[in-house]
Formats: sequence, structure tokens, C-alpha cells
Amino acid sequence: MRNYQQEGQRVKLILNIIVLGVALFSFSRRPDTYNKSSAFEVFMIDSITPLQHGVTVVNNQLSSFFEHYVKNVSASKENLMLGKRVSDLENRLFLTEEIRKENIRLKNLLEFGVEQNTRKILAQIVAWDSSSDYRVLRINKGVENGVRLQSTVVTSQGLVGYVFRLTKHYSDVLTVLDANNKIDGVVERIRVHGLLEGDSEAKIKMKYVTRTEPIILNDLVMTAGLGNIYPKGIRVGRVTRIERESYGITQSIELKPEVNFRTLEEVIVLAEPVNAQKKKEWSALDNSEEAQK
Repeated sequence: MRNYQQEGQRVKLILNIIVLGVALFSFSRRPDTYNKSSAFEVFMIDSITPLQHGVTVVNNQLSSFFEHYVKNVSASKENLMLGKRVSDLENRLFLTEEIRKENIRLKNLLEFGVEQNTRKILAQIVAWDSSSDYRVLRINKGVENGVRLQSTVVTSQGLVGYVFRLTKHYSDVLTVLDANNKIDGVVERIRVHGLLEGDSEAKIKMKYVTRTEPIILNDLVMTAGLGNIYPKGIRVGRVTRIERESYGITQSIELKPEVNFRTLEEVIVLAEPVNAQKKKEWSALDNSEEAQK
């Protein structure tokens, strides 16, 4: 009985193998299949394909445009930031250079007049009053800073003028360019004296010099130390023009100021009157004469 069952199972197995083999063989020998498109499908494909192509092209162009636009916007923002940084750096360099130049000017000012036995007050020019008759500048130091009337004002280049009006915090300086500023000057080379006064053309005239004095161009003229205002030996200007007429006893002399007033920014005020001792001597002489009377 068992033998019959085993034989039946073997037959079934053999038949299954044969059927599977035939199926596989048939599939391997099966030709490729395809669906034949209808006329309507062909019409739709031919009609829609160009539209699909156009949509694809437009989509690609829009994508490329927006991509470039975003990149350009980012680049523009970056350029603006870089431009701002460059501007800030240029401003810093400019301020640094201005500070360096100011330090040089202040150093020259502070080194001026070391031999002068006076207290020097550094001041900045805050205003100008250049009318036809006056040449006046205003500085940011006044009575509370130790400035007094008739205090001499100078720079490292030379004489600026003297204080003729002041308040607690400001002072007005009458410069050597003003015709009302009378200075007793002396020619350094030959020690000839003359009266200096400002000219309307930003020059200085030297008056009352006899025509026989051998003054030449570029001679340096300094303060003579007379008049109880200016100390002796401060440079005022150099001779730029000489006229000796055939008649008269004097010669006409013009000077160019040593100080460049167009670029003037800081000055030094000599706080203590330079001729204070001389004033005391004159006072003592006056008192002595009155006592004798």
C-alpha cells in the first residue's frame, strides 16, 4: 500500500516538473508584445507633445531666472555690505591721518618758544571775521583758561596777533593782517627798525624805513620787542616787494606773513605778558618821578 502511495507522489512530482518546464520554455519563446496606438491617441500625442515641450522649456527658464535673480540679489547685498565696510575703513583711515597731522601740528606748537618764560595755552580757531577793515579770528579759550587782554598769539611759523577782546570761554585775536595792528619790526639781517601794519590784500607793509637802508628780497622781519605787547624775536614775514622812488626819504616795503592763515587751525596764546617785568620797571620809574615831585 505504501509503495503505491510513494509511486503516486513520484508521478505527481514528475508531472509538475514537466508542466513547469513547458511553461518556462513557452515564456522564453514568447515574442515581444506591443499595443498599436489608435488614430485618436496619435493625434493627442502629436498635439500635446509641443505644448509639453514648451512648458518644460519655460519651466527651465523660470527656474534659471529665479536662480540667477536670487544669486544677483545676494551678490548685490554682499556688494553693499562690502562697500559700506570699505567706506568705514576709508573714514577710519582719514580720521587716523587727520589725528596724525594734528599731532604733528600740536607737537610743533608745543616745541615753539621753549626759551620764552611764559605759560603757553593751546587753542583752536572756531571762527573768522574777515571784513574789509578787520582781520579777526576767534579761539576757544578765554579768561577761565588764563588768557588776558593783549596776550600774544603765535604758531610755530610765527606771529598771529594779540588778544583784543575776550570772554570767559572765548577770545578774539587781532591778526597781523589787520591795518589797526601796529607792530614794531626789525629786519634780522641788518637790524633796521620799521612799523608793520596789515594790508587789505593779506600782506603786511613795513613803513618808515629810510630809502638808503640796504633791504633786499626775502629778508626776514621779526618783532623788535617794543610796545609792551609782543616779545622780541618772533618771525612776522619776509620781504616780497621793495619800491625806492627817486624822491622822498623812505622806501615802500611789502612782506608776506610767515603764518599761512588759510590753513591755520591751532594757535598758542602766551598767557603771561612777556614784558611784564618791563611794565613793572616803567611803573617803578613813574612812581619814582611822582615821589620826587
